[in-house]
Amino acid sequence: MVHVTLDKTDLKILQVLQSNGRLTNVELSERVALSPSPCLRRLKQLEDAGIIRQYAALLSPVAVQLGLQAFIRVSINKASEARNDFSEAVQNWPEVLSCFALTGETDYLLHTFFTDMNAFSHFVLDTLLSHPGVQDAQSSFVLKEIKNTTALPLSHLQSD
Repeated sequence: MVHVTLDKTDLKILQVLQSNGRLTNVELSERVALSPSPCLRRLKQLEDAGIIRQYAALLSPVAVQLGLQAFIRVSINKASEARNDFSEAVQNWPEVLSCFALTGETDYLLHTFFTDMNAFSHFVLDTLLSHPGVQDAQSSFVLKEIKNTTALPLSHLQSD
């Protein structure tokens, strides 16, 4: 990774791309008031530095029949090999979109999606609780999504 010091133009590029990652370089350059060639060069620097880590399409879970969303708090055995085994296993569970190691009473928080309660039950009973390192799992279902964004708040990086 290359270290890049972000200036106002870089921040503007990042803000615009966070709202629409499919813009052509010409469209992006127009929105950030930069000619296409320097805009492309800056974009490449941001990618090479790992600041832009990937581009993706954000799907509607309901439209692809994944309307049941749950957060699962997982407690595991305290042995370090149990943690490593769990961290490796979760990589192969497609129902898990995100897994976070936490401080406090819960060891991990899983963000998951399922087609229905039957699929959820199958995952918890046959996959999650069957993992040898898992001691306990507690679930919360999403009733209503209030805010969901992938855009990071970049305002703290802006200088006057």
